[in-house]
Order: sequence, then structure tokens, then C-alpha cells
Amino acid sequence: MTDILIVEDDSALNEGIVLGLGKTSYRFTQCYTLHEARSAVQGNEFGLVILDINLPDGNGYDFLKEYRQSCSRPVLMLTANDLEVNEVMGFELGANDYVTKPFSLAVLRARIENLLRLSFSDHGRGRYEDGHLLLDTVKMVYKRDGQSLVLSRTEQKLLQVLLENRGNTIPRDVMIDKVWTDGMEYVDENALPVAVSRLRAKLEKEPANPEHILNVYGVGYVWK
Repeated sequence: MTDILIVEDDSALNEGIVLGLGKTSYRFTQCYTLHEARSAVQGNEFGLVILDINLPDGNGYDFLKEYRQSCSRPVLMLTANDLEVNEVMGFELGANDYVTKPFSLAVLRARIENLLRLSFSDHGRGRYEDGHLLLDTVKMVYKRDGQSLVLSRTEQKLLQVLLENRGNTIPRDVMIDKVWTDGMEYVDENALPVAVSRLRAKLEKEPANPEHILNVYGVGYVWK
């Protein structure tokens, strides 16, 4: 079930969106201020954010700018500001869609379904995101706790192989063949574990006790 964050100070509208979209289809976190929204995204991953611009303690643009530093999941702006300059600003800051009030719940539902479908199909298995990591091998975006990471070409190729085969153990010889594809006739037997160790050091909270890149003894590696 997809988690949706709603940031809308009008309590009637906030609840109306929940009822209109249906609690059986989505799981909602309802916020009414920027402070509540900032707390909600700490350690939580949402499939989509519905964000009002005019809020009691600030404007949604500020939140959108902050959110985009660590997350690329869809954001739909929901506002009474129907000027073109407001819409352009939203898109420039990273919004994926813009709906002005008043609006039809049927249209809102269709736009949300479209955003979610595009989000999951575009990124495919070359993308991974949780409250700690944002990794996108297509867009070549690699972040840890909001901070950009610099990965070597070998580390990028290794990460791509792991993500595209997540959940499946990849034999060592297959990984070597996929990562070192530059026609090398000989690859040192330590090249793979060294590359894995360096990648772990950049991605894992505790490289000595990795949560994501696991070693399957005698076989190879798997992205958990």
C-alpha cells in the first residue's frame, strides 16, 4: 500500500482528500503545518506528497526545496494560487504536478495515480530509496543522508548490478563479468571484494555490519 503525505491546513479539505481517495487504496499521514510535515518525513518514505503552498507557519515552496535535497518521489502542489508565476516556481523547485483549488476529486485521483505509475516505472530497479540512501543509477544521483556521494566508475557499475538484481544472489564470476566489461583478459581475484568494501564504506551506516550489500559465503553478493 502506498503511503501519501498530505500537507494542507484546511482540516475539512485535508480530510476530504483522504475520504475521496479512499483509505483502502492508500495509507495517509495528515499534516496541517510545515513543522508537522518536517517531522513526518524524518525517517519515513512516502510514495507521494500532496503539498499546499500557503500554510500557517510558512509556504510549501520552502518545504519542497528541502524535500528535494533528499527525496525525488512525486510531489503534487495543491493551492489556490493560480498565477502562472506560482506554477512555474513550483516546477522549478521540483514539483511534479500542480492542481489549483477548487478541484475535482476524480481529477486529483487520476493525477495521483499517473504520478505514482510514472514514478515506479521510470526508475525501475536501478533506483533505491529509503530514509538513509537515495541511489539512482539512471540519473547518476547518489546521496547518503542528503549529502551527495562521489562513486568511482567501477563502484557505479557494481551498484547498478546489485540494484538491478536486488534480492537475488549474484555469483562472483557474473559480477566480475558485468562490472569489468572493458575487454580485460585478467581481473585480480581481490578486485571484486575491494570494490565491494569501498562501496560499503560509502553507503552503509556500519560497513563492518552491512545492511544492504551482503556476502553470500562461497557464492557472491546480494542487495538485501
